[in-house]
Amino acid sequence: MGLIFRFAIATGRASTDPVRDLSEALRPRHKKHHAAITDPREAAKLLIAIDGFEGTIVVKTALSLSALLFQRPGEIRHMEWQEINWEQNRWELPGAKMKMGLDHIVPLSAQAKQLLVEIHGHTGRGKYVFPSARGASRPLSENGVRTALRTMGFDKHTMTPHGFRAMARTLLDEQLRCRVELIEHQLAHAVRDATGRAYNRTTHLDERVKMMQSWADYLDHLRDVDMDG
Repeated sequence: MGLIFRFAIATGRASTDPVRDLSEALRPRHKKHHAAITDPREAAKLLIAIDGFEGTIVVKTALSLSALLFQRPGEIRHMEWQEINWEQNRWELPGAKMKMGLDHIVPLSAQAKQLLVEIHGHTGRGKYVFPSARGASRPLSENGVRTALRTMGFDKHTMTPHGFRAMARTLLDEQLRCRVELIEHQLAHAVRDATGRAYNRTTHLDERVKMMQSWADYLDHLRDVDMDG
C-alpha cells in the first residue's frame, strides 16, 4: 500500500502517504512452522505407534509412507497408481501436481515398495493409492492422517502431517549426514546449480536412491532399538 501511495504522490493523485504513520503500529506477521518430531527417540515412538495403529489399511499405509517418502501431505493423498513405476522402483509425479511446477521423482526403498504391493490388493483397481472412504473417485481426506496422529496421542503441537518432512530433513542431516542438496532436492524444494539453473528431476538420482534406502533402513533401526529398549 505504501508503494501505491508513493506512486500516487509522484503522479499528483495524493499529497500524503498514510501508511508511513502506521508502520510502527502494525505488528509483523510471524510465520508458523508445522509441529514436527525431530528427536530420534521420539521418532521411534511415532513409528511404533504407526505400526500399532488399528485404523484402516489406507490410513495406516498413508502414515507409513508419509514417514518413508516425506513428500507434502497433499501429494501423498493424491498419489495415483499410474504414477508408480514398478520396474524402476520410483514414484513419478508430474509437474502439474507439484508446488514448484516441476516433474519430481521419489525413489522407492524396498520397504516403501513392499507397502505399495500390500495396499495394491485393496485399492489397485482404482485411480488413487489412498482413496476416500466415501468413494474411490476421491482421494483420502486431508484430515485422514491428521486425525490418525491425534488418535495415536500426538497433538497438533507435537506432530502434523507436514511434520514428516521436517523430521526427515533434520534426521537425514544430523544423524545420517546426508548432503543438504540431496535432501532439499528430494523434498522437491527449489535447488539450483552453480549457474543458477534449477536441477531437473533426474539430478543426483542414483545418490538419492541410496539416500532413500538408507533412510528407510534408519527408520527400521530406530523402531527396533526402541522396542528392544
